[in-house]
Amino acid sequence: MYFPLLDNPDNSFDRLEYYLNQIMWCRLGVPPAPAGLDEKGMKTRRDTAKALRESTDRAIYGTFGGNLVEIGQFVFRIDNFLYELAANPRRIHTFLDRLTELHLQNMDKYLSAVGEYIDIIGFGDDLGMQTGPQFSPNMYREFFKPRHTILWNHAKKLCPHLKVSLHCCGGIYPLLPDIIEAGLDVINPVQFTCSDMEVARLKKEFGRDIVFWGGGCDTQNILRKGSPEEIKKHVREQVDILSPGGGFVFQQVHNILVDVPPENIMVMFNAVRGEGD
Repeated sequence: MYFPLLDNPDNSFDRLEYYLNQIMWCRLGVPPAPAGLDEKGMKTRRDTAKALRESTDRAIYGTFGGNLVEIGQFVFRIDNFLYELAANPRRIHTFLDRLTELHLQNMDKYLSAVGEYIDIIGFGDDLGMQTGPQFSPNMYREFFKPRHTILWNHAKKLCPHLKVSLHCCGGIYPLLPDIIEAGLDVINPVQFTCSDMEVARLKKEFGRDIVFWGGGCDTQNILRKGSPEEIKKHVREQVDILSPGGGFVFQQVHNILVDVPPENIMVMFNAVRGEGD
């Protein structure tokens, strides 16, 4: 709704924190709203993470964020941000450098509070569309890979036990070699209905290098409209492809949509458990 750099000629971005505070996604502090990165918020995060760690032996996923592409889209508006990448690269490098500095400062606070209690740190950046990446691999290598490398390696330096996960929708097949090289351990949600994202191909080419967290069921079509038999068959086919050798965490592709019948959700999970025959 509001893009603070839409018509703003700022080239230094010294007021970046102010701009970010004008954006809903940044201002709300989600998740876990309303806990912020101040002393009170850090205590809340630390206490809840510690309590969770003491209550389970399962892996704990801590969402950090650290978005680069999406923050650019939030402040410039997506069409202008993509234009600026091509037309004003020096300006965007300055913007991304400043943004990365902020993320590193916030990560220090975040991991000082919860790092010892979590197993996975979650970053986010939607790099793809239904038809492929939002920008070329060369643009990813120039603008985003160096900063992803800095952020992800910083997390592992602070907490060597952590695995780094990226929530990234869309068709990102051409970017995956560089994303993996930048230090990523886990990709989610594996939107396999997009261009070049067939799960058999992904498993064959990248299954030794990265964990696929998702790709278990198509939520756009099959989970919404499929019969119980279609859903069961589809889910088991996906699991059979992605699970051999490990490196697969079952999840449907992104959020379960509002028009999905509850019965279909049960069929999906029963199929994973091998039930419902």
